[in-house]
Amino acid sequence: MPARQQLRAQGDLKERPLESALTARHDRSKITHWVYDELKAAIIDLRLAPGEPLREAAIAESLGVSKTPVREALGRLEQEGLVEAMSFKGAVVSSYSRRDLVDLYELRELLEVRALREAAASMTDEDLARLDTLIADGERLRSAKRVKQLEVVIDSFDAILYEQVTNRRISVLIDNLRAHLTRIGRLTTEIPGRLYQSVDEHARIADALKARDADAAEVALREHIASVRDAQLKALEGQGFGS
Repeated sequence: MPARQQLRAQGDLKERPLESALTARHDRSKITHWVYDELKAAIIDLRLAPGEPLREAAIAESLGVSKTPVREALGRLEQEGLVEAMSFKGAVVSSYSRRDLVDLYELRELLEVRALREAAASMTDEDLARLDTLIADGERLRSAKRVKQLEVVIDSFDAILYEQVTNRRISVLIDNLRAHLTRIGRLTTEIPGRLYQSVDEHARIADALKARDADAAEVALREHIASVRDAQLKALEGQGFGS
């Protein structure tokens, strides 16, 4: 066992908060991508909270890498809006304002409506059966009040719709958007009944898709997105987020 690990196991080396937020598994042949994945996951999961400083030297030491891949990973995360460069402070985990949330949901509506209309035309019977199974799972988990598992089911439903997108550039935008929406969802996870309401909203979307009615599916999707957006705006304002 390396000396640093022995000291930590013996309690002689105090673990810093950053180290507890990041793991130490990586493929050194793809080190920059690994550092990026580690930081992105920690930000989305809120192990690195909004406003938390991201010091290259500390991250590099924590992950056992040089500062170069850390700098490159932070630059990529800044381009994606998950990290913000602050004057005289360096990089910090980005926060969200009301304007940010409104902009993100406007983009979500544009991208998801596109994905949905493709889905209405291209989904196979097998795809539709998968949606049916997820809705049934969602109703069961809602009754059992198993929130974490229900989150996975809702995400899986959305992923099936995104699979239908054939434009690779749109798919990249959707992937980046989902990172923000997942993070915002975790910042507002305590909204009473919001996730349970999503089960019914997704069921209406699924029913319209099974009927191959793209217009009805779009209406149901737009209503769902507006409902989530308004609930999250209210929750974030209650937490004192800026304008």
